[in-house]
Amino acid sequence: MRITKRTNLAMRVLMFCAVNTGHNVTKAQIAKGCNSSENHLGHVVNQLGQYGYLTTIRGRRGGLRLARPATEISIGEVFRKFESEVPVAECFSRVDNTCPLAPVCRLRGEIKCAVEAFYSHLDTVMLDTLVDENEGLCALLEQSELA
Repeated sequence: MRITKRTNLAMRVLMFCAVNTGHNVTKAQIAKGCNSSENHLGHVVNQLGQYGYLTTIRGRRGGLRLARPATEISIGEVFRKFESEVPVAECFSRVDNTCPLAPVCRLRGEIKCAVEAFYSHLDTVMLDTLVDENEGLCALLEQSELA
């Protein structure tokens, strides 16, 4: 299983915002800290806002911040939202499944169970678990000019 770049970036954005809780951060700061283009980041930030994870503040002192506490953001929920459209294997695709074994294949059911176990574990992990007391992460992402 491979996580999409979009999901990976979404997690970086959420961790960046969680490390800088209490401050508005800009897309430029996040892009620099997360090694991403602002353009690609903009799409992910927009989705995170639509899903209710980020709040956007306009104006001179504007920026982004978590829309709810990190203790209330489930990593499994985030992954499901961002990965839901990406089939884990060809046989899971409704559009371009050409596998002749799909109707009788037992492997598909086993993969489905494995993927659900993966998400079930991530459901128990909250955003704060990834950032709290993680000095290395904070050193990389904390914006000193905001502190």
